[in-house]
Amino acid sequence: MPYYVFKITHPTPILKNLEYLESFEAYKDARNFTRAQRATVPIDGAITFKLVHAATQLGAEELLMEKRPETVTMEWEK
Repeated sequence: MPYYVFKITHPTPILKNLEYLESFEAYKDARNFTRAQRATVPIDGAITFKLVHAATQLGAEELLMEKRPETVTMEWEK
């Protein structure tokens, strides 16, 4: 399964825009590409880069778009 790299922009807190950048067969190549992309943008939270391991590009996009439940922190974990 290949590794897919996406550029994610957040025009609003709810909306995500995904832009496919590239796919790689080797994890090390994908990781290095993603790190290089992250180094080119300022750290303001508007643009992020994600690396996803999936069978297809569509499967990777679905993984990035799914809403995950928020983690509940228990009193003794604080």
